[in-house]
Amino acid sequence: MAYTFLFLLFSCTKAQVTPDNVKTEENKKVNISIDGAKTFQTIEHFGASDAWSCQFVGNWPESKKNSIADLLFSQDTTASGQPKGIGLSLWRFNIGAGSAAVGDESGIRDEWRRAESFMDNDGSYHWDRQAGQIWFLNAAKQRNVKNFLAFTNSPPIQFTVNKKAYASNGKSNLSADKFDTFANFLTTVVKGVKDKTGILFDYVSPVNEPQWEWSDGGQEGTPFNNTEIAGITRSLSASLLKANLATKINIAEAGELNFLYAKDNLVKGYQIADFFEASSSNYVGNLPNLTKAISGHSYFTSSPFLQARDKRKLLAERVATIPNLKYWMSEYCILGDNAGEMDGNKKDLGIDPALYVARTIHNDLVNGNATAWHWWLSISPYDYKDGLIYIDKNKTDGNFSTSKMLWAFGNFSRFVRPNAERIATTVENENTQNNLFQVSSYKDLAQKQLITIIINSDINPVDIKLTLSNIKVSSVKAYVTSKDADLKPLPSTSTIQTITVPARSIITLVGNLE
Repeated sequence: MAYTFLFLLFSCTKAQVTPDNVKTEENKKVNISIDGAKTFQTIEHFGASDAWSCQFVGNWPESKKNSIADLLFSQDTTASGQPKGIGLSLWRFNIGAGSAAVGDESGIRDEWRRAESFMDNDGSYHWDRQAGQIWFLNAAKQRNVKNFLAFTNSPPIQFTVNKKAYASNGKSNLSADKFDTFANFLTTVVKGVKDKTGILFDYVSPVNEPQWEWSDGGQEGTPFNNTEIAGITRSLSASLLKANLATKINIAEAGELNFLYAKDNLVKGYQIADFFEASSSNYVGNLPNLTKAISGHSYFTSSPFLQARDKRKLLAERVATIPNLKYWMSEYCILGDNAGEMDGNKKDLGIDPALYVARTIHNDLVNGNATAWHWWLSISPYDYKDGLIYIDKNKTDGNFSTSKMLWAFGNFSRFVRPNAERIATTVENENTQNNLFQVSSYKDLAQKQLITIIINSDINPVDIKLTLSNIKVSSVKAYVTSKDADLKPLPSTSTIQTITVPARSIITLVGNLE
């Protein structure tokens, strides 16, 4: 049975990019059909990382760092219904390699990209290290974040070939005879953090973007080929099992989505087949504590939109060939020039990059079938489009400000909770152009909610006719992110009227399931 459910959100304002003396076109008309019976992936989590600023911001004054933690983790609302934060459901903790301890001799020019290590040269561990990051880890737990992932960019400098936290000449910086040693270090850190905080990492990710050379001293990092990754994963699996830790391993944080499915680099690419097909010499899919998910980063594949869509469809098709395998988009911010659509250079707190990020999230979820989506720098001190929250580059105190990218991400993370299922959503009237207008819907039986996210990147408003089938909804709330609003709540309604989505905005509709 179909239910047509339409309601007036609010009168539209002119688009940010439209001059006051230019008359906009008549509102475009779009029909949206949502079928509650046709389901796709189950969402696991939306996350972000503590690299690299949390090591310092975690030592800022209590009031400021608590305000920042609220913005990232809180699921609470004010008396007016305004969300206090974006309610991340996973937090990524960077296990440092120790470059901070050697300062300028580390070769990493920017000290904000160095990291402490829990381990000393003599093999002893010091759990008072990485204190700022531990503060944010605890802050996430206190605000009901349920999922935690530990990742590392480089093995500890004591284990690496060149005794640095980055590689030389694009070669792997960890010899095979150190795989067990590295694995035991990661296991010790997982156990040590649990003993200190009570938080057992759900996942540990032992390599990061292994396809890149990591030889310029820009940050901690090392390349690995697939055989090396498989070896490290087997060692880590055995080490975690021996320690009776329930933490699962996630691989392989591919630096670009193509490396997951394309055959053009069989040494470092084609990773879905290489790690999860039993006929491969690098097969690790039978390890009991390997999570049945492969992770990749959406960098350099987010533009142009239609090409990005097609790449994600190829990725989803390849993932589907492995029974029960899932795909995590485990790191993203705006890098590069993105085919001229959005330049990663220069900080921009406005709606333009926010809309670009929202489209990328949509593409990964709807066309890539991702079950997880993670942002890179939660807190950035840089003049770049890499932060959800921006801060002064000050180790002890400073100012902070939110970006629209934070709130655009929040249109998803705050409302699409773990275990929500994506359901079929069809957009008719293609005159809106699918690179300017996207819709996705999610059914959350635990919360008894239908969540629909509408992205309108056009300079004109769009009138929506929304038809629901095999699902019934009442008492709908709406939240808008736009030039002038940050997840602003709008009055609840059950009146059958018309939805008008403002120009250059993101709207999340949350309806109660009957």
